[in-house]
Amino acid sequence: MKGKVILVGAGPGDPDLITLRGAEALRRADVVLYDELAGPALLDLAPPGAERVNVGKRGHADPTRSQEVVNALMLGLARQGKTVVRLKGGDPFVFGRGGEEASACAAAGVPCEVVPGVSAALAAPAMAGIPVTDRRHAASFAVVTGHADPTQASRALRWDAIAAAVDTVVILMGVRTLPDIVAGLLKVRPPDTPAAAVMWGATRRQRVVEAPLGELVERVRAARLGTPATIVVGDVVRLRRELPAQAELPLASRRVLVTRGEEQAGALVEALERAGAEALHVPALRFEPPEDASELDAALARLADYDALVLTSANAARFLARRAAELEVPLAALRGRVFCVGPASAAAARAAGLRVDRIPSGRRRAQGLLEELPGWLAPAGRRFLVPRSQQAGSALADGLRAAGARVDAPLAYRTLAPDPASPEADELRRRLAEGELDAATFTSPSAVRHCLGLLDAEALAGLRRCTIAAIGPVTAEALREAGIEPDVMPARPGADELVDALAAHETGGAR
Repeated sequence: MKGKVILVGAGPGDPDLITLRGAEALRRADVVLYDELAGPALLDLAPPGAERVNVGKRGHADPTRSQEVVNALMLGLARQGKTVVRLKGGDPFVFGRGGEEASACAAAGVPCEVVPGVSAALAAPAMAGIPVTDRRHAASFAVVTGHADPTQASRALRWDAIAAAVDTVVILMGVRTLPDIVAGLLKVRPPDTPAAAVMWGATRRQRVVEAPLGELVERVRAARLGTPATIVVGDVVRLRRELPAQAELPLASRRVLVTRGEEQAGALVEALERAGAEALHVPALRFEPPEDASELDAALARLADYDALVLTSANAARFLARRAAELEVPLAALRGRVFCVGPASAAAARAAGLRVDRIPSGRRRAQGLLEELPGWLAPAGRRFLVPRSQQAGSALADGLRAAGARVDAPLAYRTLAPDPASPEADELRRRLAEGELDAATFTSPSAVRHCLGLLDAEALAGLRRCTIAAIGPVTAEALREAGIEPDVMPARPGADELVDALAAHETGGAR
């Protein structure tokens, strides 16, 4: 029984720009073979049981699988009777090797369908406010590969002839060879010819650098634009000043390190991505239950006796709830009130099924809670449960005791350092040493200590070149003690607040 191959153009990046026919093909796929640049959200269109295989191709960058291996995989799956969607960035037949794959299907007698896509050659300039043709400025355009591959036709490209033949030149995959490309174009075009480079065009991460052709290489280098990017050269670039363009997000294409623990990082990563950043999450701490949970078990056994539960972190809420579930102790047995130091701990408490009574309106730390607590519940003679980590300070429990309260502060979880030999730690050191990160965020003193413990001298030097963001004054002080002055700190702690403060810093131009 023969299956079939459907070559689907995924469009330029924004998943909303896929065609209706392309989306329908994904919905009936048995297997999706997708390129690195195909929008990940498009994979959700495939049935839950469909196999999804990243074949690793990113334009003409070094592939993780050769074209021959991809062809063999595609044909082998189709011969098993499967509908194989070959999801390719942009349009399959615009520098996407779709022709080669369609030819392989024809030679093998495997049915093949082609679903065109929106090419970045047209979409990236359009989303930057640049039409490739306009009767006032351009009646012709050429789309050219900028990839210098001696085995391909691009070796014979004559940039001077191309520049003389058309009004607008659009170059795909040309960032790495941009100096040579510009040198060729300048043989025909004057240095003041309008030009632009659009990185991650038609996505939330879009960034645009506009410059005269003679200055384009230096401007692109200074802005640290990388791949994927589309280069546009011609008078149509002038229209960018008057035509609507996709607004650039404040952290567009910034690469930001997130050191927060695995269970807590989601909100910060999402906030960064909403602002256009690429978040690299390398947890600088991990959390485990206590080796000896006897104190926590005893506290849960008498949960109904407490007048108040005080949660100083989201982890305290999560591990308390986890242990209660293991012991089959219903948290509803708590008849006392629940106080949290901030929104994150309150959200975790509510997720565990607890009703949160109060959080401080001012400083959202232990000291702020101590200051406001007497207005909520007089501590004297009351019994408080304060689950904690092994690294937690005693200020809150001591303050409650000083006010006359009886306090149980059992160990609920441990904060541990990550494995410095892990692949994630290796990747972090490499990216910092090679200058691939623009900013780093820290959300606790533990994250500061453990992250720095992962770094060698080169990686530490790379970290110092980044914009450093601390979520609050305690974390900022931990950075200073380590010899690193934070550049950013929000007025109030929180994931959204931290990202807003980082965006304000970055768009202000200070580095």
